[in-house]
Amino acid sequence: MRILIDTNIFIHRESQSLVPDALQGLLKILHNSDVRILIHPLSIKEIEGNRNSNQKEILLSKIETYPRLESPPESKEDDKFQAIVGEPTKINDYIDNSLLYCVLKNAVDFLITEDKGIRKKAERLGIAHRVLNIDESFEYFKKQFTGVEVLAPPALEELPVHNLDLSDPIFDSLKEDYPEFSEWWGKISREGRKAWVYQRENELIGAILMYKDENESVDSEPSLPAKPRIKISTLKVTHVGYKIGELFIKMSIDFAIQKGIDEIYLTHFSKTNDELVDLIEQFGFHKVAVKKTVKGDEDVFVKRTISDRKLEPITLIAKEFYPSFYDGEQVNKFIVPIWPEYHARLFPDYGTRQLSLLEYGGDLLAEGNAITKAYLGHPRVKKMSDGDILLFYRSRVESGITALGVIEDVYYDIASSDDVIRIVGKRTVFDRAGINEMTESPVTIIKFRFHFYLKDRLNPNDLQEIGISTTALQSILQINHENYLQIKKKGGIDERFTVD
Repeated sequence: MRILIDTNIFIHRESQSLVPDALQGLLKILHNSDVRILIHPLSIKEIEGNRNSNQKEILLSKIETYPRLESPPESKEDDKFQAIVGEPTKINDYIDNSLLYCVLKNAVDFLITEDKGIRKKAERLGIAHRVLNIDESFEYFKKQFTGVEVLAPPALEELPVHNLDLSDPIFDSLKEDYPEFSEWWGKISREGRKAWVYQRENELIGAILMYKDENESVDSEPSLPAKPRIKISTLKVTHVGYKIGELFIKMSIDFAIQKGIDEIYLTHFSKTNDELVDLIEQFGFHKVAVKKTVKGDEDVFVKRTISDRKLEPITLIAKEFYPSFYDGEQVNKFIVPIWPEYHARLFPDYGTRQLSLLEYGGDLLAEGNAITKAYLGHPRVKKMSDGDILLFYRSRVESGITALGVIEDVYYDIASSDDVIRIVGKRTVFDRAGINEMTESPVTIIKFRFHFYLKDRLNPNDLQEIGISTTALQSILQINHENYLQIKKKGGIDERFTVD
């Protein structure tokens, strides 16, 4: 495996300041694994542009100890790539694009960088799972290479706001953006408001979510008329690598569904390379208005969960109106068997029924928190495509169909474990050893969005009644549309969120 490191990672390590704990741990893991850490030749040019001649001389002497990526691919002639990332306007843009191009063309497996601009471009290129920051890299490669289970953070806690320390660093940017934040915090504390919180081992807050239901107009340009909405008051994540942001989006949507509300909104002072905007836009939030404030323009983002129109292509429905999805005859339906131990990791909040928001919690495993997940297997079926529906069948213990997902991408006949890791990132239940075992024969990778748990699990007897033999469920099984409709009815899939 080959990993490219950005100049900012090199400087973190080689400067005279303390090396962050996560970077120390990451470098130790990579040093003891079959991994080559590489520097792009252009990174040397970047250091040569350092105006501090003393620091430049020291860094140039140290960077020579790193192996360089030989003959890196050149992006200048790739018009499609340039159209996505934008033409570089300065040398640093060109260097950033060149690093990304190495990942896109598979000259390296991963890029490690702290540059938010690079990570935003990686999202647009569809390679964000291979462009990681230090914390994400440490958690990911610890799982892949040490053979030790990554310790998941403790459960999210719903805590009274008055018990939270307003001087916690997670609130610094909020107090900067909102001069009245401290006053507002005191007000909601007295009202008895609560927040979902993940507290790190050092007792600092790693993530916080607050929401409430409203039925009032939004004072913006244009104004939004009064109607029932869920407002996400606060959504902030500083502890990365566990897909907590996706979990928070899912929790907010679940809360809206339980309240019978189909519109969610939040307000936000958007910034360049804004990770929150990147996250929410993946799940159908759109900027629809602006609030004029003394601090400047505050964007208003709205999301609807129920489709008010049919979109083309039909796969857009699952993105724009998530968790709604198209389930008509234009898409195929498959039952996917999954062992209980993998089911527990991929769907950690599954119980005998859908958990309510009051019951949310449990271990925060990245593959479980993510809305977009990955399934690896050796199915005989080779005609799955994006938009097709997956019905997950937990085998053995309490066997039955439990969950529904919609395919985003399918990759067939992947024979290299490195290729698997490049494709799935942190969205699979398997570690490196498990992936090596899986790729002893070519593997199929299915990336899908999790949508719902079935209200009523369909056990083997239920399936027999509709003509599906569970003895056939040793591998992925395609079913006809009529069988699916029976499963939909028996399983209690809410038709408000299906489009046909």
